[in-house]
Amino acid sequence: MSLRPAIFFDRDGVLNDVVWRDGKPASPRSPDELLLADDCREVVSRLKSAGFLTFVVTNQPDVRRGLMTATDLEAIHRRLAEHITFEEIACCPHDDRDCCGCRKPRPGMLLDLARRWSVDLAASWMIGDQDRDTACGQAAGCHTALLSRSYNSGAGADINAAELTLICDQILESLPLRQTA
Repeated sequence: MSLRPAIFFDRDGVLNDVVWRDGKPASPRSPDELLLADDCREVVSRLKSAGFLTFVVTNQPDVRRGLMTATDLEAIHRRLAEHITFEEIACCPHDDRDCCGCRKPRPGMLLDLARRWSVDLAASWMIGDQDRDTACGQAAGCHTALLSRSYNSGAGADINAAELTLICDQILESLPLRQTA
């Protein structure tokens, strides 16, 4: 089977708005708090049309910390999937103290998805809003794109942009021209 390129999307702050708690960006803890980003459906559709597999890769430590239930997390992912079709939504429910391989910035979720879906990591992209998303993508051997936000450094990614649509445009512009028969 030939390898295919993929786009790995962080969830919170990329596909949906962050929820501000105590002055810090946080994840929704119920389906009612899930507000999709305005441009996410169009971006996912455009990237799928260009031949990319699409995945969500998200850290959700509030489950481990007892701040939300696994049932609520599943309901949030069901709601997301009702609006946007992805090949798979991968989630790390652990906290830093668990030292698991799937919690970003470690690349475990990307490596697992790549193995199971025959993904060409060198032709793939990790899109996030946190520095750990960039570090994760780089550790997996992907190109990286970072949404410019007040809560990240804005450094280290291959693409930095204020809007998901602009990142999509730059990814599509970077593709080699396709040969026509």
